[in-house]
Amino acid sequence: MAKGKISNPANEGDCQAQLASIGDALYAIGGKWKLRIIIALMHGKCRFNELQRTIDGISSKVLAAELKGLESNGFVKRRVYTDTPIVIEYELTDYAITVQPVLNALAEWGAMHRRKIRQAMKQEFEAGRK
Repeated sequence: MAKGKISNPANEGDCQAQLASIGDALYAIGGKWKLRIIIALMHGKCRFNELQRTIDGISSKVLAAELKGLESNGFVKRRVYTDTPIVIEYELTDYAITVQPVLNALAEWGAMHRRKIRQAMKQEFEAGRK
């Protein structure tokens, strides 16, 4: 597949397979918070409250649910240290690192999209002033 091109499914079966694969990926890492949690944990293991402070706007209830989902999908490992006080840390699994190329591509696209939108808004503003 050439860079910058989406593979074109040759037939309906290929299209359905591609849709199913994208659906699986979105189930595992889609939504507002999952990728943000993964990115936060790429900077190192964290305790629950540290994660919540790092990810602006996430509630403790949502963070707990998302961490459970990421753990069940093999992206996050929860470690409990039974010393006093009990400490619980979250860290990424080796499997979670396989998402890094997707995150890089998404970040690159997001920056490009932001520039495009800002440029369009600037042009509209300047056209309105004339």
